[in-house]
Amino acid sequence: MSVTASQESIQKVVQDYDGSSNMCLELALEGERLCKAGDCRAGVAFFQAAIQAGTDDLRTLSAIYSQLGNAYFYLGDYNKAMQYHKHDLTLARTMGDKLGEAKSSGNLGNTLKVMGKFDEALVCCKRHLELSRELDDKLSEGRALYNLGNVCHAKGKHIGRVGQKDPGEFSDEVKECLQEAVSYYEENLALMRDLGDVAAQGRACGNLGNTFYLLGDFGQAIHYHEERLSIARQFGDKAAERRAHSNLGNSHIFMGRFEEAAHHYKRTLALAQELGDQAIEAQACYSLGNTYTLLRNYETAIEYHLRHLLIAQTLNDRVGEGRACWSLGNAHASLGHHEKALSFARNHLEISKEISDPMGEATAKMNIADLKRVLNLPDSPEAADEVPPMKTPVKPDTSRDRLHRLTPDAKNAAAQSKSAPKLKNEDEDSFFDLLSRFQSKRMDDQRCSLSVKALDDKENLNRVNLPKNDRPEDLFDLISGMQSKRMDEQRVALPNLPGLQSTSLQRIAESRSNSCLPDDQFLDQLARCQNSRLDDQRSPLPAASEDAEETWGAAATVPKGTTVPDEDFFSLIMRFQSGRMDDQRAAVPRTNNRIANGSVPHQPSDNGLSISKKQPKKK
Repeated sequence: MSVTASQESIQKVVQDYDGSSNMCLELALEGERLCKAGDCRAGVAFFQAAIQAGTDDLRTLSAIYSQLGNAYFYLGDYNKAMQYHKHDLTLARTMGDKLGEAKSSGNLGNTLKVMGKFDEALVCCKRHLELSRELDDKLSEGRALYNLGNVCHAKGKHIGRVGQKDPGEFSDEVKECLQEAVSYYEENLALMRDLGDVAAQGRACGNLGNTFYLLGDFGQAIHYHEERLSIARQFGDKAAERRAHSNLGNSHIFMGRFEEAAHHYKRTLALAQELGDQAIEAQACYSLGNTYTLLRNYETAIEYHLRHLLIAQTLNDRVGEGRACWSLGNAHASLGHHEKALSFARNHLEISKEISDPMGEATAKMNIADLKRVLNLPDSPEAADEVPPMKTPVKPDTSRDRLHRLTPDAKNAAAQSKSAPKLKNEDEDSFFDLLSRFQSKRMDDQRCSLSVKALDDKENLNRVNLPKNDRPEDLFDLISGMQSKRMDEQRVALPNLPGLQSTSLQRIAESRSNSCLPDDQFLDQLARCQNSRLDDQRSPLPAASEDAEETWGAAATVPKGTTVPDEDFFSLIMRFQSGRMDDQRAAVPRTNNRIANGSVPHQPSDNGLSISKKQPKKK
């Protein structure tokens, strides 16, 4: 249903309303029906109309808030989802509804997790777990444990995305998050087994397999993914079966079992075609191409990489096209097809420049140079143009110099000496200069000149008369008078609950007046929930060393394609071929039996790659 159609339906409901029923409830029920039918956008329109109609029934309003939060979540508007889940949580606490508070805390935790606010999400999900155990609600407890595992798993993956790391090689902080996720998933799995919920067991097994995979325990990962595969077949869940096969293939790759990995990837490909998912089909072809590269069956690898390239072009996935060209160039070079390899390497370079992939661009240039040497082609003079310009040396800026620039004396001197040209460099955009430009007026009021001036210089006279006595009360009065405006700006009003009628507001006020003061536990949770808001008001000191945000930004800007799987084991192929890649960096002898990657063409063999030489270590 379109937005216009939903508005017309709302107007019809309002016109047909005879006053015999609750208008707000009628609109909310229609919104719930639309959301269950999958039309969340039209459902949101009805829920908003229900809020406009208003009600004095707190439970009805709480249900509307919850449904609105869920609808906005599925629409991808996480800020509004968080807003309405917060309204639901406030209303549940006002009514003293423990079960409603548990559910709203869980919903809010899931929303915060998607928004990347993992610490606040953990606080909400732990509150959900605490209330569920207090109410002895096993189903709610299971959901809370599952949500906690998801938050810890997502937090670990988020931290581990900095840099290119293989499973099992993450930092201690990432491993701690993943181990915590394993603990929550295992508790959830045990509880679901006690309750006999087989579908929930399958979800827990899948998540346990993924977490053990990231920890580098591939044996445990295979165990849980096989159990997940069995449950998916039991329910006829093709999508879950496809995911299980893909995850099993990834785990077998790192165990060195390439033939078994190829079997699972082929099942993934067949299920993706059955489900009509072209992106997953391309990912399966990409994984199969890499697997057959590890098996040194380059002809088959080329077939699958060509299929991946065709689908990537159909879906307009330039990142996937670049990866396919990269892989095809390597495979053709291994077979001695140097002209084809050079063509794919040039395509890879062009795409890498287009999508701003510096690593792919550098690799493509290196491959092109090696192939040209093998083919006795002249090198292009592009390398001379790529030398970065030398930066003009800048005099070191000491802290005393920065302090002096911030004083009014330095500013007055700078204003008078306009004849000297200003140097435009990156250091002028430092923290202190930005602070000086944007807050110069407020900061000048709090500064004094470094030089001693006469008393008739009224700009440096303190206009505030300090109290002559030493009573503490006078000092507090002075602080209160000077900072009252700033303190008022930091105060917030009580949350406004839309759709709540005045009679209910009066009842809430009476219930609040009769309620006791919050305990220490609530205040501690409030401090943890608002920790990030407090941190946002603090300004960090300028870092003297490398900026961590720049390192993260560089890793975060690596392009991601829809036809390239998340668990890309291309780095494993690079390690297996490291010896041949090192040969590319040496001078290539002018022999007829030498190929582009520096190795001698192999004789066909049915034994595949020797696993014992390069088998990854288990952590």
